[in-house]
Amino acid sequence: MAYVDQAFSITDDDLMMDDHSFSYTATNRPPIKEIAFAVSLLVFGILVIVSGFFMSTYQVGGDHAHGVFFSILGSIMFIPGCYYTWVAYSAYKGYKRFSSSDNLPV
Repeated sequence: MAYVDQAFSITDDDLMMDDHSFSYTATNRPPIKEIAFAVSLLVFGILVIVSGFFMSTYQVGGDHAHGVFFSILGSIMFIPGCYYTWVAYSAYKGYKRFSSSDNLPV
């Protein structure tokens, strides 16, 4: 006969658990970490785009290729940062079709 571990067996008693054993709390707080991450992506994206522009025009150290690379990297950071900052702002203002749960979890 095969050994069956009773700790992992499912019985009818397990399926008929009372609802009081689980407690769920609903919070209406905004997701602070996600909003901070979106704003930081937006700010650092702008800074990297500006520094890439100055590098590509030979006003700051580096050469043209580094400036183009920094501008592309900055735009990759800027686009999602701008979008999720706009979603957070729209949820804060209470616009229709926007809620604070639309931000992605970090």
